[in-house]
Amino acid sequence: MNRNLYLLLLAGGLTFFSMNAHGQGCVAVRPMGCTQPGNLESTQIMQEGQFQFTAAYRYFQSHRHFVGDSYQEQRATAGTEVINTAHSVDLGVGYGINRRFSAAVNLPVISYDRSSLYEHYGNSIKTNPDQLRFHTQAMGIGDLRVTAYYWIMDPASPHLKWNALMGLGVKLPTGNSNVKDDFHKRKSDGSDSTVRQPVDQSIQLGDGGWGLTIENQSYLQLSNKLSLYFSGFYMFTPQAHNNTTKSTTPSITQYYSIADQFAARLGASVFFNKAGIAASLGGRIEGVPAIDLIGSSWGFRRPGYIVSADPALAFFYRKFDITVGVPVAIYRNRTKSYADRQDPTGKAHGDAAFADYQINATLRYRCGGKHSHHNMPQMELKPLQISK
Repeated sequence: MNRNLYLLLLAGGLTFFSMNAHGQGCVAVRPMGCTQPGNLESTQIMQEGQFQFTAAYRYFQSHRHFVGDSYQEQRATAGTEVINTAHSVDLGVGYGINRRFSAAVNLPVISYDRSSLYEHYGNSIKTNPDQLRFHTQAMGIGDLRVTAYYWIMDPASPHLKWNALMGLGVKLPTGNSNVKDDFHKRKSDGSDSTVRQPVDQSIQLGDGGWGLTIENQSYLQLSNKLSLYFSGFYMFTPQAHNNTTKSTTPSITQYYSIADQFAARLGASVFFNKAGIAASLGGRIEGVPAIDLIGSSWGFRRPGYIVSADPALAFFYRKFDITVGVPVAIYRNRTKSYADRQDPTGKAHGDAAFADYQINATLRYRCGGKHSHHNMPQMELKPLQISK
């Protein structure tokens, strides 16, 4: 493959995100295909016999409550908002089977912290006169994902201006879906006690189910430096719910739901070859549907989606590259869940907290392969020449 085409393809998919087990606030979007920068765009151009090692960091803090797309400002004013803070590192290993086939394994390592009033003493002044806020946490590995990728067209074909990479994978329930922590309760005499019970669904490390994932990443080269990109991801979860209880009362929402999820990105990227830098700007959407495409939608879930402006930068040096992105929310919507839709009055509509922005950073390293001279080029390379 032409070395400059190698770089242009990286720029064209600058931050295709790799999901495995985060939440985007209280809407529990697991990091499976479009939430971390930088796994798939480099897997797509792997050479035969080449390995790629990836570490993708993600941070966000959610505290903006929404019902539908209506911001619940009173929660912040009263100080009763729920605050989720997430740190994670998605670890990945990819292998090039040949120039069109590759495979990757991804496993996230996660640290969640959730603080609230209502889960402990309560939001009201009567039950919580000092408005005390307590924390619950979850730390450990998330859900493992194994994916095979295939180029629709041979990426080494001359004068190729567009291509699409398809991915098909399996998500395994390796993350603990029944993490428990201590919840504070006030006794009748006013003293404190603790009860150990499952943490909220949004900070569980896994969803407890198997999933089938489909992915696509496409690019269209417009000039020597400029290209358009699209990436999409959907995870099917045929199982209805896991065995983690939200309530002891039999109901649709007694157990945590195992929900589908989706993500997509669309934008443009440009490569500055003399500096070894690529930049992209576009939009992205990620979320959890209220109704699964396959199987039952029973169980407790907070469906919804977030639309973000999606700028990113990538820096290339030999076998290494670093990608940094800061998606900024421009629209958030906590949609009605399956359980909400069963309300005959039509008034039921739960809320969820969303983040204002995320910080994503990915480090990749490539080694091996039968054509080691095609590794990441140095910065003196000239732009790819496009045939007229």
